[in-house]
Amino acid sequence: MFYEPNARDRALLPHDPFKAIVAPRPIGWISTVSAAGAVNLAPFSFFNAVSSNPPMVLFSTEGAKHSSANAEATGEFVCSLATYALKDRMSATSAPLGPGENEFDFAGLAPAPSRLVRPPRVAESPAALECRVIQVVRPVRLDGVVADSIIVIGQVVGVHIDEAYLVDGRFDLVKAGTITRAGYMDYLKAETVFTMARPAGGGNALT
Repeated sequence: MFYEPNARDRALLPHDPFKAIVAPRPIGWISTVSAAGAVNLAPFSFFNAVSSNPPMVLFSTEGAKHSSANAEATGEFVCSLATYALKDRMSATSAPLGPGENEFDFAGLAPAPSRLVRPPRVAESPAALECRVIQVVRPVRLDGVVADSIIVIGQVVGVHIDEAYLVDGRFDLVKAGTITRAGYMDYLKAETVFTMARPAGGGNALT
């Protein structure tokens, strides 16, 4: 089978396979604060690491969202780790709440103060990344039209880890119950980890 994205046979493929092929994807559970001080929390499946030195992450919104607007306006955001134990409350934070409604309160989550940025982190999450925005990108499509997406890139300036999830000096994502987004309405829980050595000269897999 081959198809061009804009000409997919929707009778055969009613749901977009793209999101299932590019999967699993980490979930960016992004908290921000508006210029006026309103707190927002929302999950994004278009999220990933950019580099490790310095550590950078990005999240992307499809269309204008509070998260991208707040991050661009204030220059800060926090990403809390989404886990299996928090899956229902993570999902609840994607609800389209009205002005003035707080996703932390709506989902029954406790905001914990960050050290270096204004947005709070999710207190119940076993790990969180405090970030400062270094770039906001609005991609341009092949036809020259600005795409309906906004990419926010942040440099990690602080890391929170619940030490209960450290095993032999490593963060144990299986113990933490890290979840990722698959295609459609599907998610995956980290359960199986295997180790492979890189070829000689291929870099240090432990960094």
